[in-house]
Amino acid sequence: MTFRTTGPFPPLILDDVRGAQKMLSGVARTTGMEGSRHLTALVGAPVHLKCENLQRTGSFKLRGAYVRIAGLSPVERAAGVVAASAGNHAQGAALASSLLGVRSTVFMPVGAPLPKVAATREYGAQVRLHGHVVDETLAAAQEYAEQNGAVFIHPFDHPDIIAGQGTVGLEILEQCPEVRTIVVGIGGGGLAAGIAVAVKALRPDVRIVGVQAAGAAGYPASLAAGHPVALDSVQTMADGIKVGRPGDLPFQLIKELVDEVRTVTEDELSSALLLCLERAKLVVEPAGASPVAALLSDPGAFRGPVVAVLSGGNVDPLLMQRILTHGMAAAGRYLSLRLRLTDRPGALAALLGTLSVADANVLDISHVRTDPRLGLTEAEVELHLETKGPEHCEDVASALRDEGYLVMR
Repeated sequence: MTFRTTGPFPPLILDDVRGAQKMLSGVARTTGMEGSRHLTALVGAPVHLKCENLQRTGSFKLRGAYVRIAGLSPVERAAGVVAASAGNHAQGAALASSLLGVRSTVFMPVGAPLPKVAATREYGAQVRLHGHVVDETLAAAQEYAEQNGAVFIHPFDHPDIIAGQGTVGLEILEQCPEVRTIVVGIGGGGLAAGIAVAVKALRPDVRIVGVQAAGAAGYPASLAAGHPVALDSVQTMADGIKVGRPGDLPFQLIKELVDEVRTVTEDELSSALLLCLERAKLVVEPAGASPVAALLSDPGAFRGPVVAVLSGGNVDPLLMQRILTHGMAAAGRYLSLRLRLTDRPGALAALLGTLSVADANVLDISHVRTDPRLGLTEAEVELHLETKGPEHCEDVASALRDEGYLVMR
């Protein structure tokens, strides 16, 4: 089956993806497929995780970048390449350039995670920080390319890039031939478009579901309008899919081939990342966890077997710390409450004893005696507790009430 798109791009077909797969042999890893018992039980059908977070450079981006740069002429290679990215395409383009002996300059947003910036430099690229969102960074990189004669390597809007990313789809069909639904995150759309080209050509019955962060969801409005629409602002922790405007070619392919585009909230992304870490033992960045977030938010909507593509694992440790805290709170693993007790020796110790019996772990405690709202013999305690989940939270609160404490949440 061949899919020809409108616009200035040549048609993109299955043979392009197969050619990319041959080109990537010995360069990109065939990443593993891991089953998830937790998600399988939740969805009611087998769920498998395609672990592109374990790809070289920590994401799928090496695939497309290598295919694009390898296809340059000797004259183009001599001119060098320039790329723009929040981090994953930056690393993919930098490593691909180094492997092919091509000089590379990479533009990254000012707020790009420091580990991604450091890794990009270590892969051999000259890094320049510009802009606060990917679209601004893209514009700066394109201007640099025009001024210096370098070849601009777009992160998603080029047939070679999409063909390279589409090799993920070929691997999915080889590893899970019985698949009925593929769930994949969407930023600019290169990965989803590439997977769709490969999978729909071989298995048109497979349902492909794209997932965007609600605060950076350019595709729903664009699909409704029939053309790419730029968002006024983008707000999400998932920097890998934090794109304000769909790519022209990915948009055409996604419009034709992707069955549905869903959105997920920041809470759902946090919970998904936490689940990947706790249950699957996999470090996944927020963008990479977006397919899992979609499964968690509406498990009954996916026909199995399901393959969720974990597109990347490059997450800043500081961000990871915040996300895990947020994810645990969203999952009901933290309980914050205030209560009043009689200000007498041993009162606080008795309270802590009740919490110990209830098996709640005290993370932080604040003991106030001087608030004018308190009675002469009263003290107020603010507690932050670690619990085992929502039911345990209620059990802890009930245990405190049973002991006569006035609990305020």
